[in-house]
Amino acid sequence: MLVLVTYDVNVASELGTRRLRHVAKICLDYGLRVQNSVFECEVDPAQFVQLKSKLIKAFNSEKDSLRFYFLGKNGQSKIEHIGAKPALDALRDPIIL
Repeated sequence: MLVLVTYDVNVASELGTRRLRHVAKICLDYGLRVQNSVFECEVDPAQFVQLKSKLIKAFNSEKDSLRFYFLGKNGQSKIEHIGAKPALDALRDPIIL
């Protein structure tokens, strides 16, 4: 299933900046960054549970926020991209790590 993960991390302190980097790194392990704090993650239900658990542990619920948008199995067909940043399809486009 395709899940869109968005977050807003308060970076008013050094700890916030570290949390921001940590949250981004977790999201990169599961998906592609499509905007600064937005990731498209193609995951199965078990992977989503792991992703969500890691993110909940990494963020501060009093200062930060997480949002998950479930686009389903055919999520790529629901996305329209316009603009400069190239749109990648994690299932079809080759990705070099």
